[in-house]
Amino acid sequence: MNFEGTYVAMVTPFTKDEEIDEEGFRSNINFLIDNGVNGLLAAGTTGESATLSHDEHKKVIEILIDEVDGRVETLAGAGSNSTKEAIDLVKFSEDAGADAALVITPYYNKPQQHGLIDHYQVISDASDIPIIAYNVPSRTGVNLDVDTIVELAKIDNVDAIKEASGSIDKISEIYKALSLEGLEEDFNILSGEDGLTLPIMALGGTGVISASANVDPRRMVLMVDSMLNEDYQRAQELHYEMINLIKALFVESNPVPAKTAMRIMGLPSGPLRQPLAEMKEDNVEILKKALKDSNLI
Repeated sequence: MNFEGTYVAMVTPFTKDEEIDEEGFRSNINFLIDNGVNGLLAAGTTGESATLSHDEHKKVIEILIDEVDGRVETLAGAGSNSTKEAIDLVKFSEDAGADAALVITPYYNKPQQHGLIDHYQVISDASDIPIIAYNVPSRTGVNLDVDTIVELAKIDNVDAIKEASGSIDKISEIYKALSLEGLEEDFNILSGEDGLTLPIMALGGTGVISASANVDPRRMVLMVDSMLNEDYQRAQELHYEMINLIKALFVESNPVPAKTAMRIMGLPSGPLRQPLAEMKEDNVEILKKALKDSNLI
């Protein structure tokens, strides 16, 4: 499967009692589709997957697939630090009708590089759904090496990587290594760092799985589309229009600022689940200024 364009790592809105706000989630889905996104991700890190029960995790995936109804691509967060658990989530996502599964590298237990290859291989063997590997070492404690990523690209069903290591040099190394193996056309590199999306796409990336697009989807879509259409000047203009807002949305741990911004904008978001806490007031002011400067409030 080819992954291209703007995908949104959706927040999971909660009611005041911290139950899933299904109506709010459906509303956000339609808001994002109306703003031109190519796909939506449920139950990712931005969706507070770490504090969703297994039943809740599966519920938000089902709601996403039902509400989208084929209008855009649906991605299901389906990773775990247990390979057996990841297989269960991937197979559930496949049976539910998701277009692809986002599978984060196992966290905390720090598997070796060959262990990571085996992890994705057995998941692929157990299902037919396209898989996007997710590399975010700041959260997981493990970093996919370039050589490992090339090996993942050779696995059936592993069709892309969401790369959030924060290294532009690494993007160059990944793309060059894929090209040497003739894999660059069949394996997509997606930005996992909103502020680096433009340079990642300039080096061969095909899009983004974005947290900030919960708040400002239209500009992210326009920037990514400008890059895909080789209108680099317009893409650069949009990058600089968004960069202060993106910085403000990561001034504290994601998705705390994103949910706060959505609350300020009147979009369904609700409270955060502990151990995430509400933003410090001085950071809320930084966020409000960025939203005002972006004409979002």
